[in-house]
Amino acid sequence: MHRSERVSMYGWIWRHLPGNTWVRALVSLVLSLAIVFVLFQYVFPWAEPLLPFGDVTVDNGGGSR
Repeated sequence: MHRSERVSMYGWIWRHLPGNTWVRALVSLVLSLAIVFVLFQYVFPWAEPLLPFGDVTVDNGGGSR
């Protein structure tokens, strides 16, 4: 497999961002922060009731110390 055939997702995104290296880095940072914001504001609260994290039981009896 030639190097040109192994295209990474990140390389493809980087090549399609506008501007020089500094502008691309700034756009990447803004996009990353926007994705994190959307995840914390909308996706995680929506998914939380679907996850079994509230069904945890802790046994207080006779474990080793």
